[in-house]
Amino acid sequence: MSAERMLSALVAFPSVVGTRNGALIDYIRDYLASYDIASAVISGPEGDRFNLFATIGPKNVPGYILSGHIDVVPANETGWASDPFRLRNVEDRLIGRGAVDMKGFVAAVLSSVPELAALELQQPIHIALSYDEEAGCRGVPHLIEKLPTLCAPPLGCIVGEPSGLEPVLRHKGKAAIRIRAEGVAGHSSRPDLGQNAIHALLPALKAVADEAAIQEERGPRDPHFAPPYSTLQIGVVSGGEALNIIPSHAEADIEARAVPGLDPLGLLQGALAEVEASEALAAEVIASYPALSLDEDHPLAALASELSGHALVEAVSYGTEAGLFQAAGVPSIVCGPGDISRAHKPEEYITVDELNGARAMVLRLGRRLAAGGISEDMARAL
Repeated sequence: MSAERMLSALVAFPSVVGTRNGALIDYIRDYLASYDIASAVISGPEGDRFNLFATIGPKNVPGYILSGHIDVVPANETGWASDPFRLRNVEDRLIGRGAVDMKGFVAAVLSSVPELAALELQQPIHIALSYDEEAGCRGVPHLIEKLPTLCAPPLGCIVGEPSGLEPVLRHKGKAAIRIRAEGVAGHSSRPDLGQNAIHALLPALKAVADEAAIQEERGPRDPHFAPPYSTLQIGVVSGGEALNIIPSHAEADIEARAVPGLDPLGLLQGALAEVEASEALAAEVIASYPALSLDEDHPLAALASELSGHALVEAVSYGTEAGLFQAAGVPSIVCGPGDISRAHKPEEYITVDELNGARAMVLRLGRRLAAGGISEDMARAL
């Protein structure tokens, strides 16, 4: 199957983040089974969303993971010229929701399966597909937890988020929380008879603003990033019904983006301490994943550069599951087709050349692993 046909099939499944994905998982599992490749399906606690892990080649020796997410953001924006879940080829632009973020990479990998299965791989290629990445990498931790039972310790992981096929060494980590406040409604002329939920939020919001200033003024620096320090933002605040009604409910969504070496959730501890100290407040963690930081001289960096044909990129501003794989002891790098600037927009697209370029990269990896494999010493000599 061509990469374009596979992408068309994948886009046709409206696997929007936070919704069930069993039909898409079944399609991929059946496709792999047609080439005698078994899949492990790893459920999340939601019960209706699943990760998939499959191995081509020997399971008992170290190999490489190709990782991608199969969820997409909603396609409710105006500006789509046609059904966003039906792939269109317009002058070699393949248009559809998820085309570049990131079903394009997944299609490149899956369309390579017949050729990879025909090779006598000395080391395996693992396919890792996860759910709800767009909600803060919620699915992949359940897959990573099972890795020791699924394969030998991997030599590396390539996460195929769109990077123009340029291997990316670093990104910041991220944590996001939602704080809710409950008050007592009443007429604004008698605030003594009510409890203002918006006012109850203020100490936690101030803690966020204070920590943001601290990080900007004297927090750890990493010159690979812009800005070179960790950041915090109060992104959404809602509550209240009218100016003359004491608000009985309010909430705020807050994020922290941390340079490597800092725990992003740790940057929000001041706000969370205010929540603990108040009977009116409650908080939930929406997302949390660590930063990625791979040394330029790591064997995986040399391998990814050779396979992709592109020079290394020091850092990007978006986040991926690569930091989670790295935290689990799997060296990781980001390298996938297309431009991230097209993601989350109407008429999202990947070009035919970009898609086929990713497929060629995957096949180059397969040929390397069939020609005696890649040891860490060999990789250092690349």
